Amino acid sequence: MAEIDTYALLPRFKYVRVVDVADAMDGIGYFDIGLMDPAVRPLWLGQKWWGVAVTQRCVPSNRPMWKLETTEEIVDAHGVWFREVGNIGLGDVVKPGSVIVTDTGGSGEVGFWGSNNALGMVAKGAVGIVTDGYCRDTYELALQKTPICCRQRGRTIIPGRIMTVEVQTTIACGGVQVRPGDIVGCDDDGVLVVPQEIAAEAVGHAVAILLADMKGRRRLYERLGMPLDETVDVDTVESYYQQL
Repeated sequence: MAEIDTYALLPRFKYVRVVDVADAMDGIGYFDIGLMDPAVRPLWLGQKWWGVAVTQRCVPSNRPMWKLETTEEIVDAHGVWFREVGNIGLGDVVKPGSVIVTDTGGSGEVGFWGSNNALGMVAKGAVGIVTDGYCRDTYELALQKTPICCRQRGRTIIPGRIMTVEVQTTIACGGVQVRPGDIVGCDDDGVLVVPQEIAAEAVGHAVAILLADMKGRRRLYERLGMPLDETVDVDTVESYYQQL
């Protein structure tokens, strides 16, 4: 497969909704492809983002965490664990526009993503994080508006529970295949993965779907005397796409 620069496509996804792209994928014969399990949802409502997948495959740990002797060690439990068993990090693969997608391999309750490490990925330029497992520190994640989707809320930390075994490989997350370079989107309706081979075609159709919907809804807003909002601001959206 020829290399596709999906980062260059991201401006075309700026305004489209998950449903617009899902409809476009239906229209080109990709029925139900990329529809992540509805249980994998935005942690807080109002998220809307599109980015390029950076993948991470994890498995349950096959060894327990040992008893720690001091408060200092307990505070540094992750460091103690990683120094002993090793850790495969994401290195420099996260950049502006990335979405980190984590396959937790069916691990039990473990907050692999929390308020600190998730915000660290945002600082590197990540526009979203998706995990088919748990996240923790959920009050802080919502307060920070950290763009994260998960299957469940959890309480526990990594040591003795989960290990990263591969990054930037094909994974399964939420029942769909995700490869490095695929486009991943999220809004209140859920998470969608767009195979990179069809991303350019799909987003072209999705823009047309979005604009048709906005125009129809704007007419209804005017008929019903409803105050206009950004979801029916057709002029702004049309102007944006005309200038791309």
